[in-house]
Amino acid sequence: MKNQNALKAGLFGDLPVSHPEPESESWKEIVRKYQVPSSWRATWQVVNTLVPYLALWGLMYWAMSVSYWLVIPLAILAGGFVVRTFIIFHDCTHGSFYGSRRANDILGFITGVLTFTPYHHWKWEHTVHHASAGNLDRRGMGDVWTLTVQEYLDASRWKRFSYRLSRNPVVLFALAPLGLFLVLNRFAVKGAKEKERRSVYITNVMLLVIAGLLTWAFGWKAYLVIQLTILVVAGTAGVWLFYVQHQFEDVYWERHEEWDFAQAALQGSSFYKLPKILQWFSGNIGYHHIHHLSPRIPNYRLERAHKSEPLFQSVPPLTLRKSLKSLTFRLWDEGKRKLVGYKAARQARAERAKKAAE
Repeated sequence: MKNQNALKAGLFGDLPVSHPEPESESWKEIVRKYQVPSSWRATWQVVNTLVPYLALWGLMYWAMSVSYWLVIPLAILAGGFVVRTFIIFHDCTHGSFYGSRRANDILGFITGVLTFTPYHHWKWEHTVHHASAGNLDRRGMGDVWTLTVQEYLDASRWKRFSYRLSRNPVVLFALAPLGLFLVLNRFAVKGAKEKERRSVYITNVMLLVIAGLLTWAFGWKAYLVIQLTILVVAGTAGVWLFYVQHQFEDVYWERHEEWDFAQAALQGSSFYKLPKILQWFSGNIGYHHIHHLSPRIPNYRLERAHKSEPLFQSVPPLTLRKSLKSLTFRLWDEGKRKLVGYKAARQARAERAKKAAE
């Protein structure tokens, strides 16, 4: 079947692209040109990300003796650098940041600890996400809980309540990020193998050691305020980025038999056109349509790929202002083939009741 061939072929499966479609080169040939890692560019990105982040911790230690009002803005800025650190971690899980697998694994572990995320465990979960994004029959791992209109109508009252709660912006962007990075990432999920489980345990031990040292240096109250502020900023930004990358009106969803890897990448992942400063802090992850087509392209080559290839430019941009509309999308309408709000479910329920009464 088409989707099975996609999974077998990985990133270079022989799948047709129906929309958008390159004129002369296949998408495989296009992405291959940008998949070569650069040790110099990768190392410079590590330096301009981790050095300022660690320096900010030093500044916060100094600022404590002056005023907490100086510490909080520094912690917020540090949260921005954690987002950028996570993008480096993310590239390492794809084996794209450095050409060396060992270098990716070492740096991935370090950045994973800094972002409260176990490297091998998240790598496994994220691989599943890339293999199933946009597939209605393979939802459930590494994605935002999304129901179809029909599934929502057929769900129990408790399930509908749980769903509405999970999609509430306060829960999704304020509470869930802390729950994810502080709690859920501390446990291995069902189905994880020994390597993935071990990465969770080792990461937890390292986090305890670091927390102990920073508590000794800052004091437990100051450490908690600083660390929680950083995690709230980074976690909220990270969850929002992930949300808008796959939760926009004309996003791609298909049933198992019709699912297509290339179309899921180009139509199911947004081109999030951000202001330059936000693009820098988010490590070019806004070019998500390219990333999903080929995770082997390192983040520092995504912008060049987009500017050089008509295939990628044909994907309509999602601006920061337009992305706010994504907050109104709740359910997938299989008939209209787009994300809709709860109003569509109420209309569908009314139509069902009318037909039943006739």
